Amino acid sequence: MKHYLIAGLGGVLAGALFTTQIAGPLVAQEADKNSSIYEQLELFGNVFERVRADYVEAPGDKELIEAAINGMLTSLDPHSSFLSANDYEDMQTQTRGSFGGLGIEVSQEDGLVKVVSPIDDTPAAEAGVKSGDFITHVDGESLMGLNLDEAVDMMRGPVGSEITITILREGENEPFDISITRDTIKLTVVKTRIEGHAIVLRISTFNDETYDTLKVELEKAVEEAGGIDQVTGFVLDLRNNPGGLLNQAISVSDAFLDAGEIVSTRGRKPEESERWNAEEGDLAEDKPMVVLINGGSASASEIVTGALKDHRRAIVVGEKSFGKGSVQTVMPVTSDSAIRLTTALYYTPSGRSIQSLGIQPDIIVAQPQRPIDEGEDEDEPRTQSNFGRSEADLRGALNNDSISEEERKQIEEEAAEVEATAKLREEDYQLAYAVDVLKGLAAVNFTAGQVSSDSTPAATGEGAAGPDEGAASE
Repeated sequence: MKHYLIAGLGGVLAGALFTTQIAGPLVAQEADKNSSIYEQLELFGNVFERVRADYVEAPGDKELIEAAINGMLTSLDPHSSFLSANDYEDMQTQTRGSFGGLGIEVSQEDGLVKVVSPIDDTPAAEAGVKSGDFITHVDGESLMGLNLDEAVDMMRGPVGSEITITILREGENEPFDISITRDTIKLTVVKTRIEGHAIVLRISTFNDETYDTLKVELEKAVEEAGGIDQVTGFVLDLRNNPGGLLNQAISVSDAFLDAGEIVSTRGRKPEESERWNAEEGDLAEDKPMVVLINGGSASASEIVTGALKDHRRAIVVGEKSFGKGSVQTVMPVTSDSAIRLTTALYYTPSGRSIQSLGIQPDIIVAQPQRPIDEGEDEDEPRTQSNFGRSEADLRGALNNDSISEEERKQIEEEAAEVEATAKLREEDYQLAYAVDVLKGLAAVNFTAGQVSSDSTPAATGEGAAGPDEGAASE
């Protein structure tokens, strides 16, 4: 609050320097403005008293006031809202990494509840909820006409209880039901796997633990791979990552950049703009990088993607991101409640806001739907024919005795890696594509940051970097 108070005081002092010739009209305009505000507040008071006196059932004063405040905030944009004591506590719990629920991040679009993304290894993800789904009913009750907080409240319940949500999905002719058992959601913020010589870093959310966990898991994976010299590159998987804390997005971006702007935020007043720059040090040690995104990659995920893309530190593969380019600041208003208010837009290093636009990948790769043949069991894995189609399979083909056993072993290992990537395509086509891109970058001896000086993105934004005062929503 002090930050805003100082800015306001500066305006008052500056106003005192105007001559008396123009002070009169300015004072009159301000008085008219204040008079209009008082009239509107009087209108609110009259309506409030009328509801208290004449509504069919006696409403609670506290509930009425909180509903009015929330209505004011939600009318501004989908991400501003009032956080009651329970909501405020839930938000703080989520940023610490463990909470109860279904495991989905939702927003509101044209009055409908839209799934931004299911969270990894949660009941919603396991039940088949997908990014882009619309939830129309909960246990048979329609969500139409409810605001987002009310809809979320309907989906909450005791751990272990069952809920049925009705889903409207693009490509499906009719809505369908999904039953989910509520559980305690323990977020695994970073998971690693090794594909061939590529290390895959899967980040599911940006909470208080993200950067520290990423650093530890990356170092473990490098050691498991046999050292950084044995690593062809890194895949940063941000698909279905709904975002989280702004400071964590900055830290993760900084982890792979040696210098330059990471992100800037621009608010209502130019003097409140901020910019964050990377410090020397790259956890990936200049190895090639691919960032994987899709329509469920939002907010903090887009900050990281934008920074790495604009600095040409990574190739972006997948599908267009969600397009949430606003920053919310959580401001306590009482000892146990707060408001979440949109206070700024963020800009990537090239100076572009992605609000409502998203980030386009360098290489668009959709995740194909696996077709099911008629009469085939959906859960039955497919097998391919082993019918020979190479020279070595021909009867009487000449043997190749010109290579050593060591060379033959290396060829077999390389073939096994390629076959493993091919098998990965059936499991996760986008990830397999990203691994192939890394192989291509390694083959041409790509080194991070080797771009011409005239292609370096221009720094944008004003003001020095400061402590993170807010959080990218959810």
